[in-house]
Amino acid sequence: MTPAAAIPIFVASVALMLGAAAIFAGKLDHMGIRLGWPETLLGLLTALAADAPELVSAITALAEDRHAEAVGVVVGASTFNLAAMLGLSAVVAGRVRARHEALEIEAFVGLWIVAVSLVVVTGGIAAAAGLFLVALVAVPYVFLLAWGPARVRRLPFGLGRSRLISRSFGELHRRDRTLDSRREILVLVLVLVVALCLIVVGGIATVRSANVLADAWSVPEEIVGAVILAILSALPNAWTGVRFGLQRRGSALMSETLNSNSINLAVGITLAGALGSLVFANRDIFNISWLLGMTAVAVALFGRHAGGGRVAGATLIALYAVFVAVQFATS
Repeated sequence: MTPAAAIPIFVASVALMLGAAAIFAGKLDHMGIRLGWPETLLGLLTALAADAPELVSAITALAEDRHAEAVGVVVGASTFNLAAMLGLSAVVAGRVRARHEALEIEAFVGLWIVAVSLVVVTGGIAAAAGLFLVALVAVPYVFLLAWGPARVRRLPFGLGRSRLISRSFGELHRRDRTLDSRREILVLVLVLVVALCLIVVGGIATVRSANVLADAWSVPEEIVGAVILAILSALPNAWTGVRFGLQRRGSALMSETLNSNSINLAVGITLAGALGSLVFANRDIFNISWLLGMTAVAVALFGRHAGGGRVAGATLIALYAVFVAVQFATS
């Protein structure tokens, strides 16, 4: 592929990837509300949908043996998520507020996975051990959300009736009783499958054309991954997050933001590392340390009962700007 051909391919593939991801996340959220799923579960599923471009970009970069770019996409997209999803949402909407009990569990899982990833990158533990530690917390968390409020109430020793567990699902939605048509559900599933296929195609084409242009214009691999591809692939998350913020759906927004980052690191760092596919560099230690710090700041600012306002949002955006500046200064 020549640089001249790579430019229109890059633009078209980015548009395809982002458009398909927006449709995927929007349809999934719409279907979840009609099915009566709670906000934190919707946040997790929307994160899975909107994370597809980030993971496809990282996997494609890894397949082309660009390790710095692959790790950069994962970590760079996660820092961008905090700034764009939480920070920009708070600035635009004025305030983001989630149920305190829901945020406590989301924050614990999110911080745990970032911390484990940092230990893996520093060489403190093997990637396989890190994957086990991630699963130790992530699996019960996913089962908790999948069980739902009704089943959780039947947990032994009254655990399901505790305030922390019973309110950890965020706001609940009433199931739409008209959603009984198998044809309607089948159409929704078909749209999701087609959109996911388009995300994969667009993501692969985006990374390959971006690498051709980066090589032609002598753009460092670290900048391509941690800044350019990270921002582009995370735009569906940003769009969905701001939409949640404007709709005053703070629990779903916090869930999507933290879960998106958790998925990025669980797959892009611990799983890829356990498969022997990644080589880490010193800059990765700084980047994940910065992500851990930004996550802790976000939890502190938005974890208050009143939530986080424009000052909190601007703080996260400023921290991300420093992260980007460091990437350019050290490349």
